[in-house]
This record gives sequence, structure tokens and C-alpha cells, in this order.
Amino acid sequence: MEKRELGRSGIKVSPFCFGGNVFGWTIDKKQSFEILDAFVDSGLEFIDTADVYSKWKPGNKGGESETIIGNWLKQTGKRDRIVLATKVGKPMGEDKKGLSRAYIIKAVEDSLTRLKTDYIDLYQSHEDDANTPLDETMSTFTDLIKQGKVRAIGASNFSAARLKEALKVSDSNGLARYETLQPEYNLYDREEYEKEYEQICLDNNLGVITFFSLASGFLSGKYRSEADLSQSARGGAVKKYLNDRGFRILDALDQVASQYKTTPAAVSLAWVMARKSITAPIASATSLQQLHDTTAAVRLNLEQSAIDLLTEASRY
Repeated sequence: MEKRELGRSGIKVSPFCFGGNVFGWTIDKKQSFEILDAFVDSGLEFIDTADVYSKWKPGNKGGESETIIGNWLKQTGKRDRIVLATKVGKPMGEDKKGLSRAYIIKAVEDSLTRLKTDYIDLYQSHEDDANTPLDETMSTFTDLIKQGKVRAIGASNFSAARLKEALKVSDSNGLARYETLQPEYNLYDREEYEKEYEQICLDNNLGVITFFSLASGFLSGKYRSEADLSQSARGGAVKKYLNDRGFRILDALDQVASQYKTTPAAVSLAWVMARKSITAPIASATSLQQLHDTTAAVRLNLEQSAIDLLTEASRY
């Protein structure tokens, strides 16, 4: 299977990343273990989570996803078979947020404890922190890399200007730099990434790991009317896609999926994978069938004519 490097980190991954936000939210420990086993057994290894997953679920406090992954690692001993990404910075409670030196040092230890590992492959700033100087944040990450607790760092939810500024601070001060960016990007939501971020990533050889790669499930094809929105907990986020452009995209996905005898979800992810600047789209699954449908994308080599059809249908 093809491997792609995360920026200039030396870490190589398959072009598909499993989104761990579902662990402890829409699937329980047993289901999560089954999916993690199946994911790794299929030859894939890249898993993304965050300390804050899934704080939004009633009764949760954050850390549930990391805890499930850690318990799975302890039970299976498969740490050397995965590339593990997590994040820091989103509010975990009063005074538990941001990218200050003091907070990152505490937060990384909390994540390592929950994950039951002594290192994180990719540690990402989950959002920008305008109240902390960039050199403080980047020097803290540099120290964590030197200590062996983190292998590489990345950014998510940064403006293009702040991403460029962070890269400049790292370069000017000899500090570790963000090797990856995690932006929203999919067949429907293209414009912001392509206009504002893509050239920065190409110019600086940054890995790009896309979130909402299936547009909250819309690009799987299972939501085709407002009546379908009640199918899952994420249905409400899909309503904005039910318009002429969205239906045009679904029609093109149906055509290509039929041609390749696969699913719209696999085709949609394969389109993202085929873009030069992308390292791996992130997608989650709540069942083994969903996992099979999405991970099929890594074996799907779309012809240029299929890529062009999808690109034209989704033009903005």
C-alpha cells in the first residue's frame, strides 16, 4: 500500500486516517475495539483523536476517546502497528485550554496517561491561541520532541495568516515546526482550503489531513432528503448540503460508484486522496460495514475522467 509522509517528519502513513471522535460518543468500548482491530488488520495504521473527544456528549467530561484507545492498546499490544495523532488546546474545563507552556505540559501528560503510551506520533494544536506568544508554544513542542514524548506536531483550525506566522517563528528560532495542517475539506466544502491554504501547504511541504471528509456523512449518499436526516446523531449537520449543488455532487458520485462497483463514500474519499496536496482524509465509522465502505477508498484508483467528472459537479 502507498505510504505518504507527514510533512518532513519522516513519519509515513497510509492515505486514510480513522477519526476517533466516535469512540465513547456514538459507539461504546466493545464496538470501538472491534473497529480498531478490523482497521489495523486491514493494513491501515493512522488514527486521529483529541483530548476533548467526546466532551459534548451528556455525561462525558472529555478524554473518553483517548481512554478507549489506550485501553485497546493495553489489551492488544498493538502500539507499534499504529500512527497515533491527538490534539491539545480546546477547552477541557476551567483554565484547561489554550497553548501556553504550562498547559501543554500538563495536557500532554494527561493524554499519554489516557492513551497508555509513552509517546504521541503527531501532537496537534486543536485551535489557535491568540493569547500565547507563538514562540512559547513552539518552544514547548520542541522540548516535548526532544524528550521523546512527541514525534511531530501539527495545526488545526488556524487561519492561513497565523499558520504562516507560526512557520516563520519556527524557522527564525530553530524550533520544531508544524508538519501538518488539519483543515475541513471534501467534495462539497472545497473553496476555503483551495483558495487560502493549499498553496501554503505545497510551498512548505506540509502534510494535509482533512476533517469532515465526508461532509458529516452527506457524501456517503445516505442523506438524500430531509426525511433522511433523522437516521443518525449527525443528521442535523447535513441539512445545509440538501441543495442543487449537493444533489449534483451525489449524482456524480452515484455514476462513478456504479462504474467502479463501490460506494459513494469510497469514491468521495478517493477523490480527496487524489489531490496532490492531500496526505490523508479523516473518516470515522460506527460499524464494520461502514469501515469497509470507507477504507475501500485506499484501493480505488480513479481514472482522470472520473476525477474530472466529480470536480466539475462540485465546482464552486
